[in-house]
Amino acid sequence: MTPNLLKLENVVKHFPAKGSLFYSEAGTLEKGSLLRAVDGVTFTLDPHRTLGVVGESGCGKTTLARTILHVIKPSSGKIYFEDVNLTTLSYGQLAKIRPNMQMVFQDPYSSLDPRKRARDIIAEPLRVMIKDKHRINERVKEVIKQVGLEEEQSGRFPNEFSGGQRQRIGIARAIASRPKLVVLDEPTSAVDASTQAQILNLLRQIQEEYQMSYLLISHNIDVVRYMSNRIAVMYLGKFVEIGPTEDVINSPKHPYSAALVSSVPKPDPRARAEMVEIKGETPSPINPPSGCRYHPRCPFATDLCTQEEPKLQEVEHNSVACHYPIKH
Repeated sequence: MTPNLLKLENVVKHFPAKGSLFYSEAGTLEKGSLLRAVDGVTFTLDPHRTLGVVGESGCGKTTLARTILHVIKPSSGKIYFEDVNLTTLSYGQLAKIRPNMQMVFQDPYSSLDPRKRARDIIAEPLRVMIKDKHRINERVKEVIKQVGLEEEQSGRFPNEFSGGQRQRIGIARAIASRPKLVVLDEPTSAVDASTQAQILNLLRQIQEEYQMSYLLISHNIDVVRYMSNRIAVMYLGKFVEIGPTEDVINSPKHPYSAALVSSVPKPDPRARAEMVEIKGETPSPINPPSGCRYHPRCPFATDLCTQEEPKLQEVEHNSVACHYPIKH
């Protein structure tokens, strides 16, 4: 049986809330509140597969991505990469694994160093692995061509490229070390629709060629559907549903998943009547609701939902955290 490439067990990432490091008005030092950005996430990702993580802005998607890559350290839980527990490794040990775990950032404008030329940006992760400058230069030329740029463009600075071209440079940097896992954090949100399609097709071609795995962070259901084998729906720091892409989209079991799927614009104007409305505002991650975190906005909530937090349970092909999963 093929082992998981990536495995998370009850991963938590909390941040001190604003003002939590100061003395109270009474002059006593009190324990501050916590912002629960990621609050007990468990999942696996197999080799050569793509898991899409969807949810509203502020639900913890990007924090989860950065925690997996140890850009920020988890508060608790375990993160396994090829059966190695990353949370127990020293900085030096992590450095040896990092070439196998790369990231394409959301904003191609701020994620590239404006003082460096494109070829130096792409070569940066290679210098950790390869000391031979000739080999580095050859690899840079190779990936520049793979992402659809011309070799003569490699001497330009980021401000001389369009948004789509900058994102291609970011992709080239991420794949230069031939990683086994690439985290894609909203890779097409900062480009126009036509460029978006080109970037997604490029990412699929690269994945097929290198047989790598993707963790795709997005709020766009259509993008995730096109790219992913499985989808995880995230709400207020937790996964509320996870399963095969078509099962989650065609027959969502969690009310929040159903609302997200129904919000995708459809060409048929009559389909508007089928939209599931999400009422109210997203609760604060500093003071999340008791029981099910979605219950203040859920049309099916009961007293049980306000008191007892649902655990992920198998419902047909999906895992759902709901006391009353939708039946189709």
